[in-house]
Amino acid sequence: MSVASGSRSHVGRKKKSNEDSCYGNDNLGLYVVADGAGGHAAGEVASRTAVEAIAKFIKLTSTEDEISWPYGLDESLTLNANRLKTSIRYANWKVLEKSRERPAYRGMASTVVAVLVQGNTAEIAHVGDSRVYLIREGNIRCLSSDHTWVQAQVVSGVIGGEQARTHPLRNVLTRALGAKQDVEVDMRNLRLRDQDLLLLCSDGLNSMLRDEEILEIVMQDRLDVNQAVTHLVDAANRAGGEDNITVILLAFYQD
Repeated sequence: MSVASGSRSHVGRKKKSNEDSCYGNDNLGLYVVADGAGGHAAGEVASRTAVEAIAKFIKLTSTEDEISWPYGLDESLTLNANRLKTSIRYANWKVLEKSRERPAYRGMASTVVAVLVQGNTAEIAHVGDSRVYLIREGNIRCLSSDHTWVQAQVVSGVIGGEQARTHPLRNVLTRALGAKQDVEVDMRNLRLRDQDLLLLCSDGLNSMLRDEEILEIVMQDRLDVNQAVTHLVDAANRAGGEDNITVILLAFYQD
């Protein structure tokens, strides 16, 4: 399976700095979006620290056969899924470690959504409210579930999905890197098909655009992933650009 990837990150129209970070490496098959939180630029530090730690661990485990697994191996997961899950738990520790360096960094945190691709299989992991979407045969489906207080209320039936979009507490996270000594990582495995697309994004995209709007833009530009991510970011900014916007789009083709 071959992949074409495109990415773009933008500060948006309302924020003064960009606290999102992203990483893409076609050789490693690794793609990451992180959305930081914290004052005095600490959010930027948190997201960058998380992305760098994940990339470091994935690089290490791609070349070294004998490494120590700091959290052990989950026998229910594939080797690549273990690599990705462990890299995120390692990133959580690095964010916590960095938060102790300066008083201004205390309490900083970050979301993360990551994809590790090998052949026709994608391992997907996320913590927080950054999302990953699958676009297949003209349909869009969110493969992640937001770790937010509002999403928990939606699941329990207390509020509806439409109300959740504008709820004043919609950005309150229930899970994030840097919040606790260890972090629970949601994992899933996806068997890729020819012409599948995976879209990773910070909430600055999906809070401004409905899923149907995202789908329409991607389908119009599906043959040019770089153009597609540019149009997605531009559309989010036209809709208000209330937060930083980061997008990675992956297009898969059968060899």
